[in-house]
Amino acid sequence: MSTHQPSHLTREVQVGATRFVLLGTAHVSPESVADVRRAIDSEAYDAVAVELCATRYQSMTDPHALERMDLFEILRTSKAGMVMASLALGAYQQRLAEQFDIRPGAELEAGIAGARRLGLPLWCIDREIGTTLKRVYRNVPWWQRPGLFTGLIGSLLSRQDIGTEDIERLKQGDMLEATFSEFATGSSALYAPLIAERDRYMAARLRESVDAAGTPPARVLVVIGAGHLSGLADALADPSLAPADERENLDQVPPPARWPRLLPWVVAAVILIGFVMGFSRSTALGLQLVMDWVVINGSLCALGALLARGHPLTVGGSFLAAPLTSLNPTIGAGFVAAAIELFARRPRVEDFRALRDAVIHWRGWWHNRVARTLLVFLFASLGSAVGTYLAGFRIFERLI
Repeated sequence: MSTHQPSHLTREVQVGATRFVLLGTAHVSPESVADVRRAIDSEAYDAVAVELCATRYQSMTDPHALERMDLFEILRTSKAGMVMASLALGAYQQRLAEQFDIRPGAELEAGIAGARRLGLPLWCIDREIGTTLKRVYRNVPWWQRPGLFTGLIGSLLSRQDIGTEDIERLKQGDMLEATFSEFATGSSALYAPLIAERDRYMAARLRESVDAAGTPPARVLVVIGAGHLSGLADALADPSLAPADERENLDQVPPPARWPRLLPWVVAAVILIGFVMGFSRSTALGLQLVMDWVVINGSLCALGALLARGHPLTVGGSFLAAPLTSLNPTIGAGFVAAAIELFARRPRVEDFRALRDAVIHWRGWWHNRVARTLLVFLFASLGSAVGTYLAGFRIFERLI
């Protein structure tokens, strides 16, 4: 099945006194692991670089990293969506591992192990996964963003094996690119932040690492996905920007558009104006409008918590919180619901420990307390959002 051709997966680039040996790996080929081991053992290198960021490196080398995750802080700082996206991506990659009997990142682990065994410096040169995901999100037009979200959800619910086209893409490309291709096939807006920017970023990190080494290393082995081979080689050979400036530029997250931040305030103002108009006509009408708002908004938020199998306290709290939080955009109904769920069912150490394995299959999201809390946040937020607009339409139907 493999189309592995080592002679086509290696490039060498001379930058000053340092020669970078770029070894492109095929993510679904066990031969790539052997190639990495053979490369490290067969030639003398002064350092090994791998296509990992600090977060992914910690996740790969520290099995207890998730146990130290502060779930409440993640919810408070609005990072729950990013954590869920990362878990969903990891689940997709784990499906690959099950289908092809490989371990995700096995070739990168081989590079790490080889560097440690020989006492060589190890450089993690990829951009932070969170930054890349944020730049992907901001680079995609707003009307395509729901497609990314529904694709992520769909990948969790899908029971199908990875198709032939995806297999070939993984053999010749990049894991993140292939993963997102499952969710948003044909989206050219994904290419820049997923591939082109990371080629430039890794080139900048390599040049920075050489500069920081004092004595420039003569030979550096760079273990990357085959899809980055040409782009990284070209970026290394083009010193148009200082490495620090290039890296800093690519680490920036584009600011969000203003209108999505203003929209909740506009909606809240419009709803309050509707209440004022209703009470100005009659007390009965005003009370009916308030009742519509509470019942519709609260019920849909509670339904979201219920679908996530939240605790009964969570469901009831969601019903009470949604009508109030929807009129105060500084706090979300999803946060309140998730906070109640945390209080009612505090995750245990084993829940954090088993989180990665639990989310591989969709049922695990409802059985693991950490994953279920994230689902409560997501579904309650969606329920409240839908309820806000449905209740708003209902209020103005009565006014008209």
